[in-house]
Amino acid sequence: MSYVPHTEAEQRAMLARIGSASVRDLFAAVPEAHRFPEVSLPPPLSEPELLAELHALAARNLDLSTAPCFLGAGAYHHFVPSVVRHMTSRSEFYTAYTPYQPEISQGTLQTIFEYQTMICRLTGMEVSNASHYDGATALAEAAIMAVDVARGRRREVLLSPDIHHEYRQVVRTYTQAMDLDIVGDKEPNATLESLVQRVGPQTACLVVQTPDFYGRILDLSGLAEQVHARGALLVVVCDPISLGMLRPPGAFGADIVLGEGQPLGIGLQFGGPYLGFFACRMAHVRRMAGRLAGETVDAQGRRGYVLTLSTREQHIRREKATSNICTNQGLNVLAAAVYLSALGKCGLAQVASLCYHRAHYAARAIAALPGYAVDDAQPFFKEFVVRCPAPAREINRRLLQEHGTVGGLDLASVDPAREHEMLLCVTEMNPVAEIDRLVSALAEVGS
Repeated sequence: MSYVPHTEAEQRAMLARIGSASVRDLFAAVPEAHRFPEVSLPPPLSEPELLAELHALAARNLDLSTAPCFLGAGAYHHFVPSVVRHMTSRSEFYTAYTPYQPEISQGTLQTIFEYQTMICRLTGMEVSNASHYDGATALAEAAIMAVDVARGRRREVLLSPDIHHEYRQVVRTYTQAMDLDIVGDKEPNATLESLVQRVGPQTACLVVQTPDFYGRILDLSGLAEQVHARGALLVVVCDPISLGMLRPPGAFGADIVLGEGQPLGIGLQFGGPYLGFFACRMAHVRRMAGRLAGETVDAQGRRGYVLTLSTREQHIRREKATSNICTNQGLNVLAAAVYLSALGKCGLAQVASLCYHRAHYAARAIAALPGYAVDDAQPFFKEFVVRCPAPAREINRRLLQEHGTVGGLDLASVDPAREHEMLLCVTEMNPVAEIDRLVSALAEVGS
């Protein structure tokens, strides 16, 4: 709980500490007409009247249950089976907290264990934690872990420029006081080959993303061997849905695999909370942040679950801690576990296939429009770059206002020189008829 000063002397001391002469000065930024106790409130309403007003306000929002959406760039509109929300709404999960006491937390611990198992099978890795706050923080923790694996003798983190730009910003924020060198991502023309050549005696890890921020699928064949020969680790950021059809990074020799777990039954949720999945080789498990649930037997030989590894500074000696993560997005871990269980191997493959084929159907149709061009120089999964005959900002505005459609990401938000380009995303939630309507709308707004 926050401390509230009670005496006048305490209030004066607090105000002096923050540089305010009085409480009135502290709230000078708030317009006087809106300061307590002169807040002007409407007359009271009955419950039916209040609900009617709230529903009217909500109806003014644009939601993706009624509007077609082709926006991705890190947060994706995938189908969430009803069973996911049913399970995450059960009180024994919804109110559960950190499973300190295994004798009363077997359900939560088993959920974590099953989630870890599925993430390992999905990524082709040996061990998974549960979990990080989102894909960006998972990447930051991977960079720190790689430096720790090198025992601090290597303090350079080499990032591909095609990693999500917000992920790269979070890495810098996370590590700004750690005396690390974050390099590579400011070179827009870098290739896998040139990045490998940059791996030197100070490089702790090379980080790549596939499919990358622009949806392009990378061929990781031989990459891990080249990176390992230079003494560094290979870290791969990936889309978990793509692993329903693509070879997992673990099969290419990756040391750490991570990504955003939001597509796994979590929904868009107004931008969060999300889920950062994280997996690595068993050789590095004791340097992994987060927590690890394991399966064991009790004194009577019955199966049970425990926290096998907990690296929080509250649990172990502070100098040995690798994480300050607490609740670990446990409810989202449950959602991902239920989603993967409900779909199974075949269901996830079907979702991935729908995303891939519908995205390519859309790309071919858009490329045939006068004034539009699609970047198909490399294989892509569910996202692709479209060059437009007008600024993407204007195309998106007209798509929304005239056709009620949410367009792609205006790439000028990433690079001002790309104002005529947008990043379009197609998932299983975009049927062919909806794609056809998008193509017709693009033809109209681009003419």
